[in-house]
Amino acid sequence: MGEEQDMHEPVSFWKMPVGVFFRDARSVFKWDVLGKEILQIAVPAALAVAADPVASLIDTAFIGHIGPVELAAAGVSIALFNQASRITIFPLVSITTSFVAEEDTVAKMKIKSGKGQKLRKGSDMIDDMENGVAKPRSETKEPALDDANDEAAENGKYLENDEDTENCENSDRGLDEGSEPKKCILENAKLENGDKGDLKNSEPQENGPKTSIENGPSVVRSKTKKTKMKNKKRNIASASTALIFGAILGLLQAIFLMLGSKVLLGVMGVKHDSPMLRPALKYLTVRSIGAPAVLLTLAMQGIFRGFKDTTTPLYVIVAGYAINIALDPILIFICGLGIRGAAIAHVLSQYLMALVLFLILMRKVNLMPPSIKDLQFGKFLKNGSLLLARVVAVTFCVTLAASLAARLGPTPMAAFQTCLQVWLTSSLLADGLAVAGQAILACAFAEKDYKKATATATRVLQMGFILGVGLSLVVGVGLYFGAGIFSRDVNVLHLIKIGLPFVAATQPINSLSFVFDGVNFGASDFAYSAYSLVLVAIASIVSLFLLSKSDGFVGIWIALTIYMGLRAFAGIWRMGTGTGPWRFLKDRSSPQLS
Repeated sequence: MGEEQDMHEPVSFWKMPVGVFFRDARSVFKWDVLGKEILQIAVPAALAVAADPVASLIDTAFIGHIGPVELAAAGVSIALFNQASRITIFPLVSITTSFVAEEDTVAKMKIKSGKGQKLRKGSDMIDDMENGVAKPRSETKEPALDDANDEAAENGKYLENDEDTENCENSDRGLDEGSEPKKCILENAKLENGDKGDLKNSEPQENGPKTSIENGPSVVRSKTKKTKMKNKKRNIASASTALIFGAILGLLQAIFLMLGSKVLLGVMGVKHDSPMLRPALKYLTVRSIGAPAVLLTLAMQGIFRGFKDTTTPLYVIVAGYAINIALDPILIFICGLGIRGAAIAHVLSQYLMALVLFLILMRKVNLMPPSIKDLQFGKFLKNGSLLLARVVAVTFCVTLAASLAARLGPTPMAAFQTCLQVWLTSSLLADGLAVAGQAILACAFAEKDYKKATATATRVLQMGFILGVGLSLVVGVGLYFGAGIFSRDVNVLHLIKIGLPFVAATQPINSLSFVFDGVNFGASDFAYSAYSLVLVAIASIVSLFLLSKSDGFVGIWIALTIYMGLRAFAGIWRMGTGTGPWRFLKDRSSPQLS
């Protein structure tokens, strides 16, 4: 309690823990336990994120063989669908990952706590027997332990009962050092503590034959209970809540897109007399049917991320998109369904991915909570609405920049769109580090392991910065020599090279910004993430209007650089000043950090 009070004491502004970002910088490439854990989560997560745009690119290539009108129609429809999905997906996946990781960690801590109480109880009982003190059976039942067992059972785990130890208790007299009952107690205590040693070679009594307690009834019960523990599903209320929200949001999105498709396409520039309208309506209407599957799949990805398992979703996603690519030529050309066939292939693959992930999840988690009161609707709505405001702010900034570039003419817009897509490629790789940081930090904060929280945040941020520096070199050289891949227009290529310094030089800032998102979400600092980005968006919007008016194409890129710089600064400020969930960093005398 004293430590908690110290943690909240005011600390001088000049003693801010800014140096935490440079802590153990030489170990950033160290292949230790933390480094392995981060990469084991980050690499599959990054590949899973990259799978969708790759599949969409191949989809687009097949549609392009139908005709240019269908290709343009599909492009507008996909952009509209993705924009609608992003608004709902990002908040849902982000809060699900943190809440599942926290809840799963708390459940495991309760189980460990219960086992620790059992072990201490068994040790005390042996000491009493050695001193000739015999306790009645009824007195050895501790209410505190029973409560721990009940709590652990609610979280999908079994704690072994005290009967195994008590079966060997001699209640009439104390036990000698080498007596058979005492050995039985010791062996059962070892079993409860996870000792997997071979019990067949138990030492014989001095005046008796060799005995093997392996076939004793208490050991058989202990093994049976251990098997039940392994097969028992977890009760994670956050997982059930996430799936409910995913299904509801998916249905709402599907209805919204199907009913409003014509109006929405008109907003996107597809007018009623446009040749793109009919194929765009066909594609968007069918694609909208898959919205519930998309939301459920991503919600389940968030659940698996909370378990620090990004490999299982990766396998399922890759298999699903492989089926999508295989179905494309069959449905588009062989069945003659055209652009509608491409949409059907995508929808079928999404539902297949959702089904497979759901079946795998059912083996791990009890998706039917004991009571509807256990569901966390209020918690999800509160934090989800905060992140929704954040997503709207981010989307508005980028959309406004594109709109201002379009006002400059088709040539500046073509160059801007090319630079923007390359500019945001780092997010695919940095998102992997953000996911790893979020999952590990959520567990560390739930355990109150502030030393691990600090080490994890520092490591992923350092990795993100180095990733950004590497991307800066790759993007700079690649875009300079490979700009011709995107356009052959001399004027477009000229503007791309003007935007190149901004695109390349800001990669480290971009990577830090994306990784800081994961760090803040892992610390469940959703309110600060939302409010700070809304302020960043307001400042960025003002700079976009002012600089685009005065400096045109270059002004837009200066404003976007300011936008990403302010995002990174918001993350640095929160952790570097030791405020919010990072308040413990100011407590230099904390034993957790020593």
